[in-house]
Amino acid sequence: MPRGEVIVRFEKVSHDFGIKKPILVVVDFSVRRGTKSTLMGQNGAGKSTLFELITRAQTPEGGTIHIQQGLSVALSQQVVPRRQMGLTVREFFQSVFPKKVYDIDPRIEKVLEVVNLMPHHAGERTPHERIIQTFSGGQQARLLLASALIQNPDLLLLDEPTNNLDREGIAHLTKFLIDYKKTVIVISHDAEFLNSFTQGVFYLDIHTHKVEQYVGNYFDVVAQITTRIEKENRKNALLAKKIQENKDKANFFGGKGGQMRMVAKRMREKAEVLEEEKVEVRREDKAIRSFRIPFQEGLIGEILTISSLMVVKNHPSTDSTGSPQAKLGAGKPVERKVKVSLRKNNHLLLAGPNGIGKSTLLQALAAPTSPEASKSKKSFEIAADVCVGYYRQDFSNLDFDKTVYQELSAVLSRPIEEEVRKVAAGFLISGDTFHSKIGTLSEGQKGLVAFARLVLLKPGLLILDEPTNHINFRHLPVIAAALDAYEGPMILVSHVPEFVKQIRIDEVLDLAK
Repeated sequence: MPRGEVIVRFEKVSHDFGIKKPILVVVDFSVRRGTKSTLMGQNGAGKSTLFELITRAQTPEGGTIHIQQGLSVALSQQVVPRRQMGLTVREFFQSVFPKKVYDIDPRIEKVLEVVNLMPHHAGERTPHERIIQTFSGGQQARLLLASALIQNPDLLLLDEPTNNLDREGIAHLTKFLIDYKKTVIVISHDAEFLNSFTQGVFYLDIHTHKVEQYVGNYFDVVAQITTRIEKENRKNALLAKKIQENKDKANFFGGKGGQMRMVAKRMREKAEVLEEEKVEVRREDKAIRSFRIPFQEGLIGEILTISSLMVVKNHPSTDSTGSPQAKLGAGKPVERKVKVSLRKNNHLLLAGPNGIGKSTLLQALAAPTSPEASKSKKSFEIAADVCVGYYRQDFSNLDFDKTVYQELSAVLSRPIEEEVRKVAAGFLISGDTFHSKIGTLSEGQKGLVAFARLVLLKPGLLILDEPTNHINFRHLPVIAAALDAYEGPMILVSHVPEFVKQIRIDEVLDLAK
């Protein structure tokens, strides 16, 4: 098949997500074979929905999507669907095929090697029977990528593939995409990652519901958009000046009477023509408003102490260069003695590669009655009456069946709708979205709801597990500023160095050392 030919074409496509939620309005664009592109857009714009239109998981309400006959398409989703968390590795990979694949095991092993998840120690075997939910978030991200690659598609769609990946995982994925010979479209908010392989950008505008198509790497496109906005603003400013001049002249001559009234009329008509020449300036994505997470009042002294924790022994393993690698083997949990004491204003960064036990520790701290906590009993102590605010990377501590208003109101003893609505609006959650169920929101919008919930909760201990996942890059400096200013004890897990640099960190606990 010739490189560069059009393999997907949207022709006057329109599509809504529910009532009064337009995603696309009469959209035209095309995808060419062998290209590597980024799909950009604000949280909730409908990027994941556009992917589902390409895979035919959804059908457009208007227009036509032309997909080249025989073209194979595979989608790597943002998160493992909740219904699949109980599957084994073998069942998970088998589920992506319409028919039973009898040589599935060697295929699994080959594709896990590609995403750097195969165990390499002597005597270790690929755990085909291991349950998906027992893997760390970073390992699940690699499994999602592998589930798309195992199909060997002509068109690979990746939805936030760097979420939960550690530095080594992102580097490995970047190299893979640079070397990949087929067509790729990626949704991501990681600018450096995107710029490493992007040849073009599709921008889904949340305001116009159109798809703008650009050529160039990620940073080139951002510069193009900025230049275009500046040019449009200059043109409109010049037109506005001319319009006002003609209006002023029309008012002047209009009061003179006689033939001067005809002159005034021509001036008004010219002003109207100039008004029509003004262009609609492309609106930039909105950033969330600056916010503050209040610290629970009345807390003094030690708020959290940790005397020991569980670390997965020999995980991650190391390759011949000594670089840590997130292998698939479960590893052996071992107890490690530590001495952590957090008081007011103490910020702790919990570091370590995917699968070593960071999220397990955070889950135990956030839910003292959970299975994770029961395994860690007596290893940590939280002071009495401390309200724990937990940002969980998979948002499973949000009730997906509740509306945004119900979920946010639940943290208040006496909820006032006006107060809840005001906080939500600061996170761009307003209008119909305010009364939408959590489960219908995009992953990025769920993240913003989770931050709004923390603002209303006023926690005495703040626990954050990968808070940059799914979040539009424009919001990250605002979020970092709020975490930096938090006056209570905080534990942060993040694999994004640029984000961590913006936050005051008083202590680092590296589980790999």
